[in-house]
Amino acid sequence: METYEKIAGIIRQKRHVVAFTGAGISVDAGIPAFRGGQGLWEKYDPAEYAEISAFHRDPTKVWTMLREMGSLILSAQPSPAHAALGALEQAGLLDAVVTQNVDGLHQSAGNTNVIEYHGNHMRLRCEQCSRTSPFTEESTKVLPFPRCERCGEPLRPDVVFFGEPIPTGAMIRANQAASTCRALLIIGTSGVVYPAAEIPFMAGANGAVVIEINVSPTPFTSSVTNHYLEGKASEILPAIVGELGLMKSD
Repeated sequence: METYEKIAGIIRQKRHVVAFTGAGISVDAGIPAFRGGQGLWEKYDPAEYAEISAFHRDPTKVWTMLREMGSLILSAQPSPAHAALGALEQAGLLDAVVTQNVDGLHQSAGNTNVIEYHGNHMRLRCEQCSRTSPFTEESTKVLPFPRCERCGEPLRPDVVFFGEPIPTGAMIRANQAASTCRALLIIGTSGVVYPAAEIPFMAGANGAVVIEINVSPTPFTSSVTNHYLEGKASEILPAIVGELGLMKSD
């Protein structure tokens, strides 16, 4: 039987903890997961809207999805799970967050060492001249799509589209964090997106205790997870952090 007290004890003992997060941690922040009944992939075919070739072929079409996704992120607030990770870092127990999410909510919740494996939607980038600028509410109103102020080319969110490699810097930092942590928290990820899904296996192979918090079992659960807690991260993480005396658990 996994108890919050037991998991808190592991975190207290190990101290060097890394969190590996996916879309599930942001669902309670108001951002639906890509997969599932409310997911964007139910509404938009990834091959038509999320491939980098699709963006190059028809940025106007792809910006229909990007505009909707950006609006969701702009209206989102960090969930109690995000806040719990912020409290863990403040207490000196959490070394880094490796996230597959592109919403910037970990930073909003107080985490400072956030490794954005798939980039950040709140930053726009020009492929032609590499100029970057913030994604704002005004960005969602520019039709047919925002253009670079310097060279006039279509702007894109600074995220990893299908068909693009993971940024080298992010991958190196994520692998380093996974290889050196003494405990890894898997939070709200399906475990089916590679190469990100290799991170828990890397941590486990280097001796880390792997703790998984998910609403249902994943490929990690029966392979690399040492301690599995089934349920919402926004309920479980604050309870664990509460056991550590860092924040109140409702």
